[in-house]
Amino acid sequence: MPKLKPGTIYPTPDEDAAINAGIAADPDSHEWTADDFAKAKPASAVLPPEMYAALVAKRPRGRPKADETKVFTAIRLDADLLDAFKSTGKGWQTRVNAALRQYLNEHPLAP
Repeated sequence: MPKLKPGTIYPTPDEDAAINAGIAADPDSHEWTADDFAKAKPASAVLPPEMYAALVAKRPRGRPKADETKVFTAIRLDADLLDAFKSTGKGWQTRVNAALRQYLNEHPLAP
C-alpha cells in the first residue's frame, strides 16, 4: 500500500466491492481498454488553443508580490506598547508601520 498521511482510512473490502460495483454499473463510465488508449488524443489536439493555454498556464503560487516590499526586522518594544497595538486586532503591524512613518514625517531626522 502507498504511504499515506496518518489517520487515512481505507475502505473495508465490502465497501471497496460496493464502490467497484457502482463503477461497473455506470453506463457512462468504463475501464479503458488498449483500444481506448490508442484512440486517445492529447488535450492540445482537441481543445481550442486559448482554452488549452488557460488550462496549462503556469501560475505563480501564493500572494502576488507587492510593489513595495517590507523588510523583516526584530525590534524590542515595551510590553504595554505592543499590547496596545495588538489589541486593535488584525493589521496591527501595519498600524505600527504607519505610526512610525507619521513620527518621521512630524520629526524629520537631521542628516
